[in-house]
Amino acid sequence: MTSLCINNEWLNGNGKLFASDNPLTGETLWQKKCASKAQVEVAVTAAKSAQGAWALTPLDGRIAIINRFSELLKQNADELAMSISLETGKPDWEAATEISAMANKVAISIRAQQERAGSWQKNNLRLQHRAHGVMAVLGPYNFPGHLPNGHIVPALLAGNTIVFKPSEKTPMVAEKTIELWIAAGLPRGVINLVQGGRDVGSFLSHTDIDGLLFTGSSAAGQILHRNMADRPEVILALEMGGNNPLIVDQDVSLETAVNIILQSAYLSAGQRCTCARRLIVIGETHAEIVTTALATAIDTIIVDGHSAQPEPFMGPVIDTRTSQSLLQFEAKLLAQGARVIRSMKPQIEFSNLLKPGLIDVTGLAYIEDDEWFGPLLQLHRVDCFDAALAQANQTRFGLAAGLISDNPQHQRRFCSLIKAGVVSINQATAGASSEMPFGGVGASGNHRPSAFYAADYCAWPQAQSHGEDTHLHTQPLARGIRQ
Repeated sequence: MTSLCINNEWLNGNGKLFASDNPLTGETLWQKKCASKAQVEVAVTAAKSAQGAWALTPLDGRIAIINRFSELLKQNADELAMSISLETGKPDWEAATEISAMANKVAISIRAQQERAGSWQKNNLRLQHRAHGVMAVLGPYNFPGHLPNGHIVPALLAGNTIVFKPSEKTPMVAEKTIELWIAAGLPRGVINLVQGGRDVGSFLSHTDIDGLLFTGSSAAGQILHRNMADRPEVILALEMGGNNPLIVDQDVSLETAVNIILQSAYLSAGQRCTCARRLIVIGETHAEIVTTALATAIDTIIVDGHSAQPEPFMGPVIDTRTSQSLLQFEAKLLAQGARVIRSMKPQIEFSNLLKPGLIDVTGLAYIEDDEWFGPLLQLHRVDCFDAALAQANQTRFGLAAGLISDNPQHQRRFCSLIKAGVVSINQATAGASSEMPFGGVGASGNHRPSAFYAADYCAWPQAQSHGEDTHLHTQPLARGIRQ
């Protein structure tokens, strides 16, 4: 029943029992007790005790351990990928790509740390970057390995220690990942695992941490922001979702456009924070052509279990609560006057295998500006590019946005005027390079982008002035002081 790892030792939780279930079958995969408030505090204390020695470990030594973790990911890829498929419902092929992204993240993070948080010396001036101390990392369920890894690796490189609280929906993946970190040789207390739900995350946010790194929903991020409001000394990096637009211009390749739309809206069953939620098509006649072709393509998408044959494009959404909320939102849109082009109804009755949904919401007076985390795409028909751009920016979020267009002027205007941190031109929105910053504006973040820029929030710059040599000599008195 061990569910926590503190000081490299596996312990039983003292909190309430909780479980993670297979989203496809409902089978319980993992059931243990979560951390108590006292155990969360013990984990933070362990991280604090280990932090000084870890920060003093030469950078090459930290890199060596983190590189060993990357190698262990590759050696244990099949087992870890299977855990991801079972807990999230992702197709086997997609879970395998997540492990590859985790392993590749290490080399990218090392380069980012050197480029963005390195050191230099000029005459008697030196710049160093210092670790904050203890970083709390709160991870999501949709990429239970890759997204927490995007915070943990750069934080460790900088000399921080970690207390990791994964999503309560994917505790098994987190457990197996921590086992690999310990096997890689991380010293006692450098990374600690506490399991549980929102209450455990809340406990952690109120402890004596030096930073909190979060990936998840905007609603949860706003709660954390309020929790930290009176603690400006604690670094807070919020990576949240979006109500992402995808504009389809006129005179584009229909086949290419449809393929980009499918990849943007329905990859991972729509459970990527960069997935397109709003499809904005320019021109009434063009919109009809695009919609007809898209509906036909949607019918070819295979929705099934992770290891089914033929290979599925997407699996189930994470749980029944999610599927029910999505279906209720679809029904609400229909009650307001929206038109169903393809319904999100379950592939199998009462299951979490939702079909890709496409709903025409053109002309509706009001639509909730929220992130509906699933395979539902809302269609807006507009007359011109200016109207499309205005519609795209009509959101409180600003994470991702895409444009399908061969018009250079429209491409330039889109990049200059769209309010989004991750912009895609003629490629799917549902993906981002780890070699670029990743984050958004508005309700999508607090201007602390992750990925390549995670090095920025994992360390603080220290300006140093040194004498001509390292020995102390008598210095002449400053002017205006009597001898």
